[in-house]
Amino acid sequence: MADDLFRYDLMVETALRGVVRDALRRAAERGLPGNHHFYITFKTSAPGVHIPAYLVERYPDEMTIVLQFQFWDLEILEDQFSVTLSFNDIREPLTIPFEALTGFADPSVQFGLQFQQTADGETPTGDDDDPSGGDTPDGEDEAADDDAGTGEVVSLDQFRKKK
Repeated sequence: MADDLFRYDLMVETALRGVVRDALRRAAERGLPGNHHFYITFKTSAPGVHIPAYLVERYPDEMTIVLQFQFWDLEILEDQFSVTLSFNDIREPLTIPFEALTGFADPSVQFGLQFQQTADGETPTGDDDDPSGGDTPDGEDEAADDDAGTGEVVSLDQFRKKK
């Protein structure tokens, strides 16, 4: 019973989401230097996600966005971030809570994180689905697949509570 009090697995998830928040803050303040770029995968139907309806229709479960050359109005709050991206030459604002994230990668330095989600916000203890992330808009799937194998994904399963 005592080991239920701490839930280290949830603490680790929260801390690692803080890494993403800090990386985004640096990008908002200073831009992305060199070849740095971010792949951010999130649940499109998660609470607090605000994206255009046609994107939810196209990506009903999960979507990956890329922050590299063309992004605007990147704002980071404690629990979410917002950014404007171009889809078919139309700028669209997106708001994504950090709790909705399922993956983050910066392939330029071979860094990646994978997060777990369930409907009730708890971290699952079962096997992972496809660890490579979700679909990307505007035909970026191939680029995401090319970079996916170059970085190391940190899996949190070793820290999770086993039932």
